[in-house]
Amino acid sequence: MRIAYLDIFFGISGDMTLGALVDAGVDAEELIAELDKLKLEGWEINFEAVTEAGLGATRATVSAPHEHHHHGHSHGMSPGQLIEVIERSSLSDSVKQRAVAVIQRIAEAEAEAHRVPLEEVHFHELGGLDTIIDVAGAIIGFDLLGVERIYASPIPLSHGFVDTAHGRLAVPVPAVVNLLQGVPTVPLDVSGETVTPTGAGIATVLSSGIGLMPAMTLLASGFGAGQKKFPEAANLLRILVGEAAEPRAGGKYESDTQILIEANIDDMNPELYEPAQQAVFAAGAVDCWLTPIFMKKNRPAVKLSALVAPGNAEAVADAIMANTTTFGVRRVDTRRDCLAREMRQVNTAYGTVGVKVGMVAGEVITASPEFADCRCLAAEHDVAVKTVYQAAVAAAAALVSSP
Repeated sequence: MRIAYLDIFFGISGDMTLGALVDAGVDAEELIAELDKLKLEGWEINFEAVTEAGLGATRATVSAPHEHHHHGHSHGMSPGQLIEVIERSSLSDSVKQRAVAVIQRIAEAEAEAHRVPLEEVHFHELGGLDTIIDVAGAIIGFDLLGVERIYASPIPLSHGFVDTAHGRLAVPVPAVVNLLQGVPTVPLDVSGETVTPTGAGIATVLSSGIGLMPAMTLLASGFGAGQKKFPEAANLLRILVGEAAEPRAGGKYESDTQILIEANIDDMNPELYEPAQQAVFAAGAVDCWLTPIFMKKNRPAVKLSALVAPGNAEAVADAIMANTTTFGVRRVDTRRDCLAREMRQVNTAYGTVGVKVGMVAGEVITASPEFADCRCLAAEHDVAVKTVYQAAVAAAAALVSSP
């Protein structure tokens, strides 16, 4: 199976993704020919070979040089209008479904950030044209490379401010923060925006997993250059493409090695456990949990446990030391067996909900709705979250293979 890995060591945006895909071998003319199936007028995309920090890369630039209105839409297209463009296009059903899922998720994150109903969200840059080109183009590009599954590294989060249509906002902007709920992130000491909502949407919705690069035989790689220059480092995104390593003989599951880091704590204010867990997740932990235990002399205590990929073990250990009263941690290498997983979409009476499905040998054996999607739709329709969640569970049941 051919897979791709988004190596987001500095940042990600829609145009950086397009540039990296072309740099990795996507034929630019073929990509543009597919994008023409959107039946949009007045746009251009230019791919330019550039050098950043001595590295060859490709910069993609989407523009509307003639300032045409797109099928009657003025600047500031709504999510519904963008989805309408996709659905009436002649793109394949698979591309349509994934593009709608990404745009819907970005729109929900924007609606939550600005506390407005979904229908009041508008995409300002080029009237939303660049969003639809970036999202559809990324999906088409992965398909042209024959990629069946996408993975991504933890998302780096910078600091500072960025000027937007809503004024000056702190980085990462609220929509990006909403998109990255439950997603591993790492700090990036750079002033300015390096992760855009479109980039975060592509990385989170299209990815089957976020963490270390899966084992693969590398076939191609490419760098996509961002529009902005930063004094700290080159503004690049790397995409690596390869054939996934064969699973171990007789194995049904995807396996990897994780590190279990634990600390026994008997002298800490219980109110401090929540911020400690948040710090552990921010440092890159896959999971973190608390277990009540008894220590010597029957003292009640809490065992804090964190599961983490080897590359993030030091950062997680540092987070535990800094945010708890422990004097030390212990580490154990452990093998993790996982179901193959991917994100799908289901329709409910309240809107579209993302569903994470777990598979064995290509058959879905479990499906779990995304709680954040249910919460957004519940707020939009003024109903209980459990009502939307139950509707999503019922719709997701159709995805599970019959025994």
